[in-house]
Amino acid sequence: MGKVLLIILAALFTDPVNTVEVLSVEDGDTLTVIEATRAIKVRLACIDAPEISQSSYGKSAREALKHLLPNGSQVILRIKPNDRYGRTVAEVFHNGNNINKLLVKSGDSFVYWQYINGCDRQDYARLQTMARLQGSGVWSVPGGIQRPWDYRQSR
Repeated sequence: MGKVLLIILAALFTDPVNTVEVLSVEDGDTLTVIEATRAIKVRLACIDAPEISQSSYGKSAREALKHLLPNGSQVILRIKPNDRYGRTVAEVFHNGNNINKLLVKSGDSFVYWQYINGCDRQDYARLQTMARLQGSGVWSVPGGIQRPWDYRQSR
């Protein structure tokens, strides 16, 4: 049954799809997975979570991802082109849920508009608008916290 599901998912997605196991969560948008015997660092596509040093929001984002993907979880990666640091970039699916979208919906990350290509732009925009209107997570202050990309640039 699992192989049939993987074949169906592969047919639905144009991007390569891999099933892997979560080894660890580094921060709110980066994790390490294991495929066979190879550890792979994965950057979640189309989102940007606050940095760990960004007040409590970075730590909260990491905890949210850890909660969604405990170590040992089996996940499906919808792989995008590698980033400039050589990391695998992917939308991550667990128990039928798109984890990247859940992090935006909960306000634990922002849509990363600069790198939205290959993701459902309208759905990500809708989820971020919902989080903003509800004042969730990074949107708990008017206008949201400093964006992670601006935070990194200012350091």
